[in-house]
Amino acid sequence: MKLMKILIKIIATSLCLVPTVASAEKLSLDQLSVYLNDLVSAKGGFTQVNPDNTLSKGNFMIKRPGRMRFEYAQPNPALVVASSGQIAIFDKKSTAGPQGFPLGKSPLAIILKKDVNLRTSGLIVSHVEEGPLTKVIAQDPNHPDYGKIQLVFTSEPVELRQWIVTDQSGQKTTVILGDLDKSVYLPASLFDIDQIAVDLGQTSDR
Repeated sequence: MKLMKILIKIIATSLCLVPTVASAEKLSLDQLSVYLNDLVSAKGGFTQVNPDNTLSKGNFMIKRPGRMRFEYAQPNPALVVASSGQIAIFDKKSTAGPQGFPLGKSPLAIILKKDVNLRTSGLIVSHVEEGPLTKVIAQDPNHPDYGKIQLVFTSEPVELRQWIVTDQSGQKTTVILGDLDKSVYLPASLFDIDQIAVDLGQTSDR
């Protein structure tokens, strides 16, 4: 029995040293830019790991350029919408208007730009391959206080699978994306911050 355990350990260690079929070459910044520019409209589920390690789930929508929506599942009352250069955070249980701040102060602005060019953006601080994943960290060098974002991609096909936003204080929020439906039609009304406020019975200060 002892010999068997030793053999299993040796075999397991050997397997760890052999490259797996799942490994892939690092995706270039040009390849990733093409993927993001082609990601015009998509919808899917997401799981969010909050800085305190609690989990939130819901549905995620993106309509590039400039628009994104996070519909959190109960009991989380939040609805987050990016549109018209703003990010609005709604509390669906409140009658007060949404909290808002400029999209340009969020690292998410990097993937919502009309024309994404990661290679020439001057924002990339890290671009590495980890097994089958390509990871890119981006940060505005002129505004490090805006935080940074790590984008995680798989290949074959190229897909954005998660991102990690690190704020100025070092706290991290991870968003893990499910499969994206890229054929979905998303009406502009889903991203109309003022109309959403009206529909929720809230007032918008914008």
